[in-house]
Order: sequence, then structure tokens, then C-alpha cells
Amino acid sequence: MRTYLVIIALAVIASCQIPELPMPMIERTSFGTLPDGEEVDRFQLRNTAGVEASIITYGATLTALTVPDRDGFMEDIVLGHDTLSGYLEANPYFGSIVGRYANRIAGGSFTLDGETHTLARNNGPNHLHGGVRGFDKVNWEVGEVIEDTNQVGLTLNYVSADGEEGYPGTLTVRVTYLLTEDNRLIVDYEAITDKATPVNLTQHAYFNLAGGGSIMGHHLTLAASHYTPVDSTLIPTGEILPVEGTVFDFLGGKRIGDQIDHDDPQLLYGGGYDHNFVLNRVSRDLMLAATVLEPESGRILEVHTTKPGIQFYTGNFLDGSITGKKEVRYGRRTGFCLETQYYPDSPNQTNFPSAILRPGKVYQTQTVFVFRTQE
Repeated sequence: MRTYLVIIALAVIASCQIPELPMPMIERTSFGTLPDGEEVDRFQLRNTAGVEASIITYGATLTALTVPDRDGFMEDIVLGHDTLSGYLEANPYFGSIVGRYANRIAGGSFTLDGETHTLARNNGPNHLHGGVRGFDKVNWEVGEVIEDTNQVGLTLNYVSADGEEGYPGTLTVRVTYLLTEDNRLIVDYEAITDKATPVNLTQHAYFNLAGGGSIMGHHLTLAASHYTPVDSTLIPTGEILPVEGTVFDFLGGKRIGDQIDHDDPQLLYGGGYDHNFVLNRVSRDLMLAATVLEPESGRILEVHTTKPGIQFYTGNFLDGSITGKKEVRYGRRTGFCLETQYYPDSPNQTNFPSAILRPGKVYQTQTVFVFRTQE
């Protein structure tokens, strides 16, 4: 009788065991093959709330980012392509890690320690985003895959040879993507070099928090009291000017479309916003640089960074010629970028924060994208 009761008790205990809690997950699949036969992998990071980030090894590219609206409806909020072929053809850096130097360098050259280095002029008279074959156009090596109860992610590695695209020094780069349980996409950048070289890495996602259509109704706040004006080729003039009283004042927040078609010469140069904003830094710590609200969906994006600047770009050069995900043609101003960065052309501008990495030093920066909703 006693044995019988013990068996019953054990059965009751087993039936009352707490079920295992769901865990964040990461799934690795093929995303296609490069012309040279090299495989491109896709990693789908998913947390228990259903937020999902897809990253491919080609360009260390964020190809999709699915987040909820205020009603819990999940939607992909970044522009890109469904297949590898799209990224190999017409692709204005959708979601890629760009480098060795993000943004523009005047005249495609700079002088460092008395030596002049010549780079590709792939943006009119200037060098842009690392050149003809920047970091967005190479297949990164997979390092560590990270899985624990609070986050999932991976590290991607790339070694840029001395002289690649004209840059001095062998640069060893590691980028880590982490998706957390509190809906943060963290991007950590690390690099070392064996010769002095400029380094400026950024994540070049084009966001649309509505999931499609115009971005003009998005509401943007920038923690920047100053910006760097540009010349007609979008190279900074060297000035650092206050935003107060100008179309560049986003301190109090306003709709992206409120003043974008103003006849300010700065806006005419780029066909809209394509400017570096000088962040109101009080330390080198992570700071909130930008907040974007899409009022219809209630989606909110926060951008936190350790960098001194942020490039706000409003997709002015999208013209409908690129067909993206779900056969959607990406027209003008259907995506915006918030590229955390050193200032454009800083290798040629001595009054800007230095972006020069030297042997024995470690380039180490972080950007955090936080997703939440307005009730």
C-alpha cells in the first residue's frame, strides 16, 4: 500500500512540474552562393517576444528586422532584398557594415604621418564607404555563435589586407550582433591594425517603422546641438555650426517631412537630409543619440552610440529603380538611415575628432538599437 501511495505521489509531482520556459534561438541556413562558389550563410536571431533579426555573412548585412507595433502586429522595418542576387547587383548599402571608412573622404585621398594615400573616387570626386569593394562587398567569416537565456547573436570577422582599397595597414575587424530579450539589437565593433590607418565602421540599415511607404511622417529627435555643413559634393566645409533656428534643429523633435523641402542650400545639395550631426556628448559612454516615432504603428526606435556623430540620411537617392523585398520598388524617401560614426572626411579635417587607429590600440565602439512602442 505504501509503495502504491509513493507511486501516486511521484506521478502527481511529475504532472505539476513547471514547463520549460521558451528560449531565444538562432538558426543558420544558406542564403546562396557567390560567383566564386563561396557559400553565404544567414543567421536568424529570434527572442521569445518574436522579435527577429536576420544577418547574412555577405557584407555582415542585416537583411530583415521584424518588430511589433502597438497592437502586437509584427512587421519587417528595414529595406533590403529577399535573395543574394539583390545584394550583388543594385544595392545602396542596405543593412551592411560599411568600412574601412564609412561616409566620404574628399578627393579620394588623405595624408597620414607625411604619406599621401590615394583611394577610389566612387562618389563623384570623392571616396565613399570604403571604396569600390568595401566591407559591404566581402563575405565575412563566422566566429562565435552566442546562445544564452538573455540573448542570441554571433561574431563576424574580416581581415582587410594592407593596401586594400588604398588604405594602409592590415586591419583585423570583428563585429558582434546581439539580440536581447528586452528588444535591443546591439552591434559591437572591434579592430586592430599593424599600421596607422583611419577606421570608421557603421551599420547602414535603411529603416521604415511603418513597414513601407513614405518616411516623411516619422517623428525624429536628435541629441545634437550642432551639425557639420557640407559643400556641393557633400564634403564637410570644416565648420561646426549650431542647429538652432535652422532646418537641422531636431532637438525638440519634429516630423522628418516638416522642413525637408525647404530651399536651404544645404538641403538642396543632397536633395534632403544627408548630414552629420554632432552629438551632445558629456563622456565617451553609450548615449541616446536619436529617437524615432512612427505615429500610426506606434513603433519607436532609439539609437544609442559611443560615437561622436550620427549621419541622418533620408533616402534621397532612392528613385524606384531598385526592386526590394516582396517585389516592392523603393522610391525616394522610403527609408532613413541613422549611421553612427566619426565625422565625414575627418582624415583631412584636423579640427574633427580623430578616426586614426594606431598599432597597439583597439578600435572599440558600440551602437544599440532599442525597439519599443507608444501606447
